[in-house]
Amino acid sequence: MKLDETTARNFARLTLGHIGREYPYKLDHVLTGPEDARTPAELHPIFHGSFDWHSCVHGWWQLMRLARLYPGIPEAAEIAARAGAMLTPGKVAGELAYLARPMARGFERPYGWGWLLALHAELDAPYADILAPLAEAFATRFKAYLPLLTYPVRTGSHANTAFSLILARHWAGTRDQELLESIDVRARQWFSQDRDAQAWEPDGDAFLSPTLVEAMLMKSVLGLDFAAWFAAFLPCADKGEPATLFTPAHVSDRGDGKIAHLDGLNLSRCWCWRALGHDDAAERHLAASLPHVAGDYMGEHWLATFALLALDEPA
Repeated sequence: MKLDETTARNFARLTLGHIGREYPYKLDHVLTGPEDARTPAELHPIFHGSFDWHSCVHGWWQLMRLARLYPGIPEAAEIAARAGAMLTPGKVAGELAYLARPMARGFERPYGWGWLLALHAELDAPYADILAPLAEAFATRFKAYLPLLTYPVRTGSHANTAFSLILARHWAGTRDQELLESIDVRARQWFSQDRDAQAWEPDGDAFLSPTLVEAMLMKSVLGLDFAAWFAAFLPCADKGEPATLFTPAHVSDRGDGKIAHLDGLNLSRCWCWRALGHDDAAERHLAASLPHVAGDYMGEHWLATFALLALDEPA
């Protein structure tokens, strides 16, 4: 299955329906006093929709990408109007002010950081220039954080190191040589000696495969050396083993926000398997969860982004 105009319009309408929806909203917020008890829109002038900050960020990434790929769809005009109202210097300043709070050092680290850079990489002028100070702020945070991270985080959810670095590395490639080199050095230190991955996954609320996103990162870092690394990392992949990586996750309750993560796992695995050259596994995972992108807000506020990755991001 490939991305087409009909699917693009469906995704765009879905995300336009929640990108500005303030409630329900899950704050990543530390209160240092009663004055910090404020509404999402007061705290985050741009990214106060879509249930949480990072989902709002990658919802904007999805919309801007769809408008670029399909500029003639009717939804493109609404995307442009909404972007003009939200992606403004004053509102970027408000987001930067939140980052300057004393207890915001770990805010959205690293998942939201990576997605903000991905959003910036997707933008053209004037929005790229407007959002640049926020992107630079998160790039600076990455550069300070990576030398301190002794061990990579290998979970299947937001704290995963490899996934955020895939996004950050894409942004840094033509913009920040220091960040690019830092990512490559740390990725080699953390992952280059990994062998015979057992793939004890998924866990119960994963939306990422720690095994496959590590492979995706190393593919971008190692270049021509990747094939030898991958052969040692997953030596039985051509035999469909470990079977856990080739079997789509079962989602028992799509109204439970954590269990619904498993639809995202299937979609992100599809993205990874396509890039790693296993199209059959990719299609199985896509078929398991693409029909469930909409239907319950616990998945609806974010799954279309991962469906777009699965359909439109083969590399």
